[in-house]
Amino acid sequence: MRKEEILKSLQERFGADLVEIVDKSAKRVYIEIKPEALVKISLYIFKDLGARFNIASGMDTPHDMEILYHFTIERINLIISLRVKLPKEKPEIDSLAPHFEAANWIEREMQELLGIKFNGHPDMRRLLLPDEWPEGVYPLRRDYEEWDKTAIRDRGV
Repeated sequence: MRKEEILKSLQERFGADLVEIVDKSAKRVYIEIKPEALVKISLYIFKDLGARFNIASGMDTPHDMEILYHFTIERINLIISLRVKLPKEKPEIDSLAPHFEAANWIEREMQELLGIKFNGHPDMRRLLLPDEWPEGVYPLRRDYEEWDKTAIRDRGV
């Protein structure tokens, strides 16, 4: 299946769940989707299109929390990035970890550093921050304020 056929199949199957398709280059496409459609679209890309789940990345933008889920279809050298936007007041989405083991740690990291809740995740224990780090304080959020006035944070978090 070629890139054009893949995009057509996604539009035909999930048209109501697609917000925007940005055909960035010959090897890259960004598809903004409705958050509630993440699992079904991801499973289609993984199982039916034969893609590999690479990684996800989260960020706190001025208006919302955004996650990009990156998939690669190696046989045609195509990266599909699914973009979801979540409200800052309640950033939560269904977890991909029950479907892709590779999503486990990155979802834990995004929960810990950005405060995004992943519904149905099998193991949301801490991954990076120390045990004494306070609950509800997320170091990669725009509104982060240092909670430990004695800390020297010259090497990241």
